[in-house]
Amino acid sequence: MSLLTGSSVLITGGTGSLGKALIKEILDNHDVRRLVIISRDELKQHECRAMFNNDPRLRWFIGDIRDRQRLDRAFHKVDYVIHAAALKQVDTAEYNPFEYVQTNVQGSQNVIDAAIDAGVKKVVALSTDKASSPVNLYGATKLCADRLFISGNHYAAAYDTRFCVVRYGNVMGSRGSIVPIWKRMAAEGKSLPVTDDRMTRFWITLDQAVKFVLDSFEIMQGGELYVPKIPSVRITDLAKAVDDNATTHEIGIRPGEKLHEEMIAADDSRRTVSVGNRYVVMPHLGGWGYETPADAEPVKDGWSYQSDGNEKFLSIEELRAMFVAEGL
Repeated sequence: MSLLTGSSVLITGGTGSLGKALIKEILDNHDVRRLVIISRDELKQHECRAMFNNDPRLRWFIGDIRDRQRLDRAFHKVDYVIHAAALKQVDTAEYNPFEYVQTNVQGSQNVIDAAIDAGVKKVVALSTDKASSPVNLYGATKLCADRLFISGNHYAAAYDTRFCVVRYGNVMGSRGSIVPIWKRMAAEGKSLPVTDDRMTRFWITLDQAVKFVLDSFEIMQGGELYVPKIPSVRITDLAKAVDDNATTHEIGIRPGEKLHEEMIAADDSRRTVSVGNRYVVMPHLGGWGYETPADAEPVKDGWSYQSDGNEKFLSIEELRAMFVAEGL
């Protein structure tokens, strides 16, 4: 039986690609009593309601995580929270920095405070590879949010609420994915724009991301930063998987973009252990009772988890099989 069975679950920012995949999985396989979605866009909520045939277990809140009072109302009698709401565009962040601070930083603190006050049992917050050794404002705000959620366990030490963070790389099939864009361009005979031929990225499917998030509820103590062990992809292989005959041209790395993704920095290696299908970056301090997992294997000091040094790279054939499986 799922931990979520019979419970009330809330997703912030629940109308995005991952949010919709989470809704489907939770409704289909976890027998929840109530699933609450809070997001800002009424059109996306309307479309999402139709997608799930107005399932009576769903509850819809128009609201912004910047609005603490609205969160207090939405979190009432909620047991588990998945925090997916964020501003995410790297280039937009550079032009609108304080908007990102208000949503990704202040909004995250609002989620933490509302969860503690409402007696939420567990919160899983979604991070990004860009929060590891950030080189852009978006990544910096997400790193700050990650630290807030980890430290939230100190505030909640005398309460039942616990927080953890999940960090992963590019999600195949998510909104804005390059694959369908390249497929359209290739079908039109256009050259595919590649930022840099040397570029590598971590790669995860929507289903894998959903499972990883929900599994984290089952095993978390609070204070962990979870990172999945997932394969990498070379950007040139990705282009060939889209269309062997398509030409490509380099457009250069965009401001704030890395040549290779990093999900765990070398300085965090001293706190990182390998546990099953994931790496766990353990908290600096665990005053709420955190204990190292019994089956943990420490990584080497100075090790970092970067897409160019990964043990597993997807082949062109494997990528094409994933395209088919994901309906791309």
